[in-house]
Formats: sequence, C-alpha cells, structure tokens
Amino acid sequence: MPWEARSIMSLRREFVLLASRQGANKRALCRRYGIVPWIGYKWLERYAAQGEAGLADRSTRPHGSPGRTPAAMEAKVVELRLGHPCWGGRKLRRRLVERGEVGVPSASTITVILRRHGLIDPAEGDRHTALQRFERAAANELWQMDYKGHFATAAGRCHPLTVLDDHSRFALAIAACADERAATVQAVLTDVFRRYGLPERMLMDNGSPWGDGFDQPWTVFGVWLLRLGIAVSHGRPYHPQTQGKDERFHRTLKAEVIGCRAWRDLAHCQNAFEAWRHVYNAERPHEALGLATPVSRYQPSYRPFPETLAPIDYGPGAIVRKVQAKGVIWFANRTWPVGKAFLGQPVALRPTIRDGTYDVVFCQHKVAELDLRDEAAP
Repeated sequence: MPWEARSIMSLRREFVLLASRQGANKRALCRRYGIVPWIGYKWLERYAAQGEAGLADRSTRPHGSPGRTPAAMEAKVVELRLGHPCWGGRKLRRRLVERGEVGVPSASTITVILRRHGLIDPAEGDRHTALQRFERAAANELWQMDYKGHFATAAGRCHPLTVLDDHSRFALAIAACADERAATVQAVLTDVFRRYGLPERMLMDNGSPWGDGFDQPWTVFGVWLLRLGIAVSHGRPYHPQTQGKDERFHRTLKAEVIGCRAWRDLAHCQNAFEAWRHVYNAERPHEALGLATPVSRYQPSYRPFPETLAPIDYGPGAIVRKVQAKGVIWFANRTWPVGKAFLGQPVALRPTIRDGTYDVVFCQHKVAELDLRDEAAP
C-alpha cells in the first residue's frame, strides 16, 4: 500500500527493521509495503550506513555525538523521560544504550535522577508486581485482537481496534475506528493481512462483532477468518485475562497515548496511534521480552493474503451439505443446526471414531458435531 506522509518515517523504520532480519524476503516485503525494490534497497543501505538518520529526506542531523558530561547525560535522561512519562529506569537506560549514548548510568542511578527532578512517584513501584506470562513459541502462531474502550473526540467517538502478536508482542495495528462493526474490522484486518501475512490462529472475546454470545460463537466475520484458513479461538466467558497480553497493551496505550488528551477527530487519533506504534514496536524496551523490542522478535508470516479465494474442495467422496435457511443442514432425514453465520456455505460431514457421530467441518475447521443417536435432536 502507498506510504502516507503522516506515517512515512515510522513505516520506513519498520520496513528496514523487518528487512534486516536474517532470512528476510526483502522483495516480498517491498511488495507488502507498496514500494519498488530499488527504493527498499536504498533505505536499507542508508540505514546500514547512517542508522535512523539515513531514513530522513536529506537529513542534516549529525551522525555522532561528542562525549557527554554527567550534567549533559542527566539532561538526556530527563528529556527522554519527558517524552515517555511512563518509562522507568530500566526502559530509559536500555533506550539510551540503543541510541548509542556514551556513559549511560545504571538503571538505579537513572531512577535517582528521575526522583531528583520530581519525575517519579515514590509509591509508584509498590503498584506493580511481577507476573508469570505464557506465550506462543513463534511469531504469527497466535494474534490477539480486541477493542480498547472508546473515548470522545470533538467529532464523535473513537473505538481503538488493536491487533497484537502473542509471541513477540508486536503491535500489528492500532486503528482509530468510528464503530465496532464487522465490516470495519474486516477492512482493518485486510490491510494488516496484506502487509504482515496470515496468522495461524486469532484469539478474541465472545462479544460482537467476532462472537454472538457464549452459546453461538460463530458470526459472518468468524466464517470469513475460517475461509482464509485462520483458526478462531474465543476467550473463556468472564475471564478477560485469557487475552492478558492485549489487555496489558491497552493499559499501556491508555497511559502513554490516550490519557486525558483532547482529540479533534479520528485522523488526529490515527496519527498519534501510528507514531506511538513505532515507538512501542521498535524503541520501547519490553519487560516481558527481557527489555528487547517487539520488532526484534517478529517476522512477517510466510502465508500471504489471498486476494481471490479458491473454491472450497473437500475431496472426492466427501459428504457435503449446503447450509440452508436458519443455519441448518439436512442429513439422515433430519435437520441439524450448524449456525446462521454459515448460510449458503458448503460443509463436510466426517464420521468420528464413535458410532453414529459426525464432525461438521468448514474449510478443515470443526464447527459442530452431529449425534444420530440423540433422539432429542431436531
């Protein structure tokens, strides 16, 4: 997709970071980012020679810094903290080191500097406790998706939609949406899939638009994901911690971006979200990653987004039924509920190891089960 002026620098940074990974397919990344290969290689060469300064248009910023006195370094600590008020001593030190600063003090010394300048609440540390977290083994095995609580702008309400990779914590999208409809989510995800490829599975809660309550989780949106070959999981009812990484990401987004600011409109929100997304992915050290950045652990999926879907083929001899009105199929002289979301779609019936039972499969994903021995069935 074309690079818009408002986000061109952050997209250049993201492109070179991903393309610099060992084994990265640079030409495929150029296609996903909507640029011709010679431009992509130009930015890679400039980044290798000059770092981030080489990504700016005719930048005149010096490429090195002279030795700093303790007072100058303290000023840099204060400046960085003012730019990122929620970062503590460890994050600030890691970022200063990554920037190539000389004579960076220890994290504990930075904390003392922050206290001396009145930039840290003495009781703040008591509010945080270390948690044991679990993650997928590789990037794109699981993406978490959810809406952050909406907030007011001068032109209406903003509904932030976030998509997060479970393994790397890489923020794939922070979209300023006008509503929480399935069509809106699908449009955002289509752009994400085109750039980063398809995940193996996506995790969402049970609410609209990706769920239809606890008894019937399938929606037209969920069927679209299955059609793309993406498995769908829903969090446990009344257990938001199932999506703990995305929930924690929302807290950080609120603290570092949304806060109590006055917002003009969705474009104003999107500009801020996109700028911060780069900071979160490529600059902000992540505690759960050993103070590494998410982009250092993420790589795009090898599964490209299919612009045209091939017909569904269950193979020769398969028992195939088309889902009829009210979301039912006809089999063994009876109707069986599958789900209204599958209306008009072909599903396959596959016998299980238990006599008289069949799995109902849609695009290799089990979506229901039939038991011919159940006299109470419709």
